[in-house]
Amino acid sequence: MLKKINVDQLRLGMFLHELCGSWMDHPFWNTRFLLDNPKDIGRIRDCGIKEVWIDTGKGIDVEGEAGTGETRAEAEERMEQELLEATLGPTEPVSAVALEMEIAKATRICARAKTAVTSMFAEARMGQALKAERMTPLVEDISASVSRNPGAFVSLARLKTKDDYTYMHSVAVCALMVALARQLGLGEEETRAAGLAGLLHDLGKAAIDLAILNKPGKLTDAEFETVKGHPAAGHRMLLDGSGAGDVPLDVCRHHHEKIDGSGYPDRLAGDAISLYAKMGAVCDVYDAITSNRPYKSGWNPAEALRKMNEWSKGHFDQRIFHHFVKAVGIYPTGSLVRLESGLLAVVLETSDRALLTPEVKAFYCTRRKQRILPQVIDLAAAGAEDKIASWESPEKWNFPDLDELWSGRSGPI
Repeated sequence: MLKKINVDQLRLGMFLHELCGSWMDHPFWNTRFLLDNPKDIGRIRDCGIKEVWIDTGKGIDVEGEAGTGETRAEAEERMEQELLEATLGPTEPVSAVALEMEIAKATRICARAKTAVTSMFAEARMGQALKAERMTPLVEDISASVSRNPGAFVSLARLKTKDDYTYMHSVAVCALMVALARQLGLGEEETRAAGLAGLLHDLGKAAIDLAILNKPGKLTDAEFETVKGHPAAGHRMLLDGSGAGDVPLDVCRHHHEKIDGSGYPDRLAGDAISLYAKMGAVCDVYDAITSNRPYKSGWNPAEALRKMNEWSKGHFDQRIFHHFVKAVGIYPTGSLVRLESGLLAVVLETSDRALLTPEVKAFYCTRRKQRILPQVIDLAAAGAEDKIASWESPEKWNFPDLDELWSGRSGPI
């Protein structure tokens, strides 16, 4: 049985199933293993993780009362309800350009953005001073695409290879920052500054050896500390350059700070963290955990939101995270879902007026266990009889064309 416990209850002989926190916050690329080394327990506690899931069927149980006493099914039901509650209240409307109409434009912008950001990182590695103002037209193009259809650009930028993760991650966070800024009701100038901050937030990774950034296995403690130095390194690079402005400087240095003060590099807490840095923290984690990395496959976007909600109490600002859920939808574009009819489908469009009833493309029947001719279903349409029963893990099904089904693309940008 899966059981959530506090890290203080960890002891040798337990089978660790999952750490309740982003994999960017700890050096464990594999979180499912038998705890047989005291040093691993110490490392888990040292990296700020508060709770973990253990599998009592594969290892020993806790002594006395179990942590929360909550089963995995109960936890998922609770997280689902909390996400629903997060979307209550007014939602900032977005333009209604169809996904299929925006995909082509978004693809071209994504390709240009990848080239520009790759060049920016290359120049930074050679010690050249950054001229951030040169990135403003690119931010404006990304912002325009997000205005027309947020799901198109944000989801396309998620389709990155493991080799170009660092560059396309910056592009994706730019788009997510723009979408979140609009949902928060920020003005055009503030939104543009937030987008530029997203594009520049990880510049400090240009100072890290590529062998560490792309390492397929577990980082050593020393390597993990090196990676944690990238916010301060990027901040120095922006100060040495020109045109960044206060918002990108702040987000670059503080996007790994946490509300409970356990983040880095300055261990800021609560209101000491700016609005934009709080936004950057949410956007950075979301894209990171939904993307394929050298050492881990990305999560389903719908699953990622539920995981983030589980961690959010100490990690993210609750108001910012709730607005983010409204911005991307409870079932973001590209999510794999199971319908009550037994059909599997990928989410195409999510409406700010109907977050639980997006437009989906059904392609597989779980009852007959076979593919069907893909069919688009608007779950919000009058008379629609089907509805989403749950999200599904892509790893469980291993459909090779899952992204192609919603994007029309056979590979990454």
